[in-house]
Amino acid sequence: MPEELEQTIRDNAQGPAEAHGDSGGMKQHSLADQIAADRYLEGKKAAKKKGLGVAIKKLVPPGTD
Repeated sequence: MPEELEQTIRDNAQGPAEAHGDSGGMKQHSLADQIAADRYLEGKKAAKKKGLGVAIKKLVPPGTD
């Protein structure tokens, strides 16, 4: 899903923000809103992961047994 969302944001950034024709018009969300939505979704995904994002490991220098 992140790849699809990233591609959608790229496509929307390259296209027009607003378009009008004979049958009506269309307006996209602003790029800032799309980026904020992406950050929100990634934050939700990160919050579901186990742990706090910090790994605690014991370091043992070589030659000390």
